[in-house]
Amino acid sequence: MHTAYTTCPLCEATCGLELTVENDRITAVRGDRQDTFSGGFLCPKGASLGALDADPDRLRTPLARRGGEFEPVSWDEAFALVDQRLNEIIAEHGRDAVGMYLGNPTVHSLAGGLYAGGLRKALGSRNVFTASTVDQMPKHVSSGLLYGGIFTIPVPDIDRTDFLLLLGADPFSSNGSLWTVPDAPGRLKALQKRGGAFVVVDPRRSRTAAAADRHLPIVPGTDVFLLLAMVNELFAASLVDLKALAPHVEGVDGVRALSEPFTPEAVASRCGIDAAEIRALTHRLARAPRAAVYGRIGTTTVEFGTVASWLVDVLNILTGNLDRPGGAMFPLPAHVRRGTGTGKGFTTGRWHSRVRGLPEVAGEFPAVTLADEIETPGPGRIRALVTVAGNPALSLPNSARLDAALSTVDFMVSVDPYLNETTRHADVILPPPPPSRRAHYDIAFLSFAVRNVAKYSRPAVPMRPGEPGEGDILLRLTGIFAGLGPDTDLDALVGLSGESEYSREERLLDARLRSGPYGLSVADLLDQPHGVDLGPLTSRVPEILRTPSGRIELCPEPIAADVPRVLEALRTPTDGLVLVGRRHLRSNNSWMHNVPALVKGKPLCTLLVNPADAERLGLQDGRAARVTSRVGEIEATVEVSADMAAGVVSLPHGWGHDRPGTRLTTAEAHPGVNVNLLTDDLALDPLSGTAVLNGVHVQVTPAQLTPSAQRAAAAAQ
Repeated sequence: MHTAYTTCPLCEATCGLELTVENDRITAVRGDRQDTFSGGFLCPKGASLGALDADPDRLRTPLARRGGEFEPVSWDEAFALVDQRLNEIIAEHGRDAVGMYLGNPTVHSLAGGLYAGGLRKALGSRNVFTASTVDQMPKHVSSGLLYGGIFTIPVPDIDRTDFLLLLGADPFSSNGSLWTVPDAPGRLKALQKRGGAFVVVDPRRSRTAAAADRHLPIVPGTDVFLLLAMVNELFAASLVDLKALAPHVEGVDGVRALSEPFTPEAVASRCGIDAAEIRALTHRLARAPRAAVYGRIGTTTVEFGTVASWLVDVLNILTGNLDRPGGAMFPLPAHVRRGTGTGKGFTTGRWHSRVRGLPEVAGEFPAVTLADEIETPGPGRIRALVTVAGNPALSLPNSARLDAALSTVDFMVSVDPYLNETTRHADVILPPPPPSRRAHYDIAFLSFAVRNVAKYSRPAVPMRPGEPGEGDILLRLTGIFAGLGPDTDLDALVGLSGESEYSREERLLDARLRSGPYGLSVADLLDQPHGVDLGPLTSRVPEILRTPSGRIELCPEPIAADVPRVLEALRTPTDGLVLVGRRHLRSNNSWMHNVPALVKGKPLCTLLVNPADAERLGLQDGRAARVTSRVGEIEATVEVSADMAAGVVSLPHGWGHDRPGTRLTTAEAHPGVNVNLLTDDLALDPLSGTAVLNGVHVQVTPAQLTPSAQRAAAAAQ
């Protein structure tokens, strides 16, 4: 038995864990009270790491499809099959005939952070898709246009602020997103305790909204109207004050002109928030000594996600709260180099998708068009697919269509620990080792941390003989894509030579740390198992900028060109029920539902309905309702709740574990329903290609009604 310290890989909070390991098995998980960043905080997901690690359904050896059935094969056999089939398809149809989908967990691992970029480059296909376009891509695009870099994303300096405005976010449940903030509930309560306040804008009274000083229910998808009205009021009330940012910002007059039609009175009825409330909120933000605005998935997976994401930063800039303590600040992680203050800037549309002509964004196509590229004949059609840590059969809009399309590809290989709704279509499944057998350093999330910290941990449990690490799997695939075969020298592939006491990943990480701003090394981090505290966030403008002008470009042309579309939408009345998603502390995408401790108790996958809507529609708590959209219909159990705004219903994402051919014992016993049978693959934010997953128009009827009664109930909506 021994104790190991590591970082939880299950969400973006990067909480420190203390693991008790007996006979190569995690037998207890506690929060690491000595962790310099999380201080012992632990959520139910982190506490379940041992059960997830030892899940009997987790694949331990590769599977290959033979005669329609999966059979265990050796690693060499699996890679040889991948090498043969992919190269046959590339030779006959070209590299664009191979598509790639990278899922969310890719950025939660050291190997993914180090090797995913090289994997994409070696493939050489334009048909690359990721979970970003069903999540946060609008923030990347708006940041690229404002600051010149897609990862130049400011985060609220929560520990020093006086006022926070949170839109479309529930950090009590999510632990933060694009905002690495362990113990977000504790930090928000500390904000209130020191005399500060936070306001939540959300159509649901979430756990965060319930704890807030003020909760403002909003019509889903209309945050863009509210934010524009707040900008309008800043100018109208002479509240604009850029403070120290003034020499570094251009385009203020352009923003003023864009906001002129969006007065509080003009937007109030559309967003469901009174004009007086909008003005009061704006003045409160502007007059707070230190304040920050933060928007998340409720502001990104909507029709105007990029414009709304831009406006979050515009408010921080116009109130002088960007890049100063207590405002929205740019972290400085240990593994990145400081910038020069200028750069090439950011553009999109360097190429376009074959079928729908959708522009490339950050080197990838919108995930909503993956099914198009598989189904549509012609040169460049996707005939083979590689998925890494993703479950697009559940996570992408109109997933019934995509699920059917996946069954038609000529060859599919998946890097995934489960035989799930997506990998059931694969020809080869390559399972990475469980968390206990992986090293950990957060390349992605330390860039969004509310304090500059660094932490590295080696695997808590040694690899089994002959078992490849996650990095080995990704590099062997990279060798195959590069035409070098699966048995190429993996060290040489990443530019390493000679012997070392460190692993391949440690040597690469060490090089980044040594060239970083603090001059750290892997040895330094190994000496500090609870992490190294590098201090509070500091001002980084103009050094952080990558724009050709060397300034913050507050009114970029692509944004300005899209605002007239926002104005047209404001003037176009809408009605009827709309659907939104939601998070739960015990759930994180589709792959957490096979852990018994996380699905026990009250069902998590229910249709939340406001009491007035339930009465009007004839819905009963605990009974089934039929929900219909343009692309499909589902039946879900109704949960009547006053926490839900009238006119809005909610289903969580990642459920629907009722597909044949999977091996998810616990998830199959708690299948829930797939909300993406309702979301529309034709609806997207054009600037980022991100799917519209919130504010989907639906009809809801009691499931037991006859067809004629259903039509009557639908007409009443």
